[in-house]
Amino acid sequence: MIRDESSRSVSTFYDRLRTFDHRFITFMRRYGVLALRIALGITFFWFGVLKILHVSPVADLVASTVYWFPPQFVVPALGVWEVLVGLGLLTGWALRLTLLFFFLQMAGTFLVLIMHPEIAFQGGNPLLLTVDGEFVVKNLVLIAAGLVVGSTVPKMRGEQGLVTMLSEKATAKVKLPEEH
Repeated sequence: MIRDESSRSVSTFYDRLRTFDHRFITFMRRYGVLALRIALGITFFWFGVLKILHVSPVADLVASTVYWFPPQFVVPALGVWEVLVGLGLLTGWALRLTLLFFFLQMAGTFLVLIMHPEIAFQGGNPLLLTVDGEFVVKNLVLIAAGLVVGSTVPKMRGEQGLVTMLSEKATAKVKLPEEH
């Protein structure tokens, strides 16, 4: 009798655990990409505003990396660029164009590794990153996030014009693998 009650209790526990697991995974599949796009949008918008307001902690790094432009121009200009990317990500509008600007900006961040290896790597060793080096290399995660968000961009259709293609809004629907 005790064994039957105990096995029913364990079975009920596992049934509840499976139900919770299924609901949680369904929730993540439904909202994960949207949450990722919004988080990227907030981050870009925020960082851009800091540059525009001349209070960004990376202003000197940006100015010294893109030294061929005057710092009083390049830092706020990059801030405007980032605000536009952030707004595009937040709204989902013109996502193709937004992601193009996103990936161009992300590629530009790696200039620090080339232009200033002395501030990116400890003792010139590319395996030993400094704080600035870590700041740049973590952008690999942002790039991966951008790829995931890009998976929601509708495919081009037949005779679709360039303006229409570039201005399409994200579908926020990703074809998910079938559950087993």
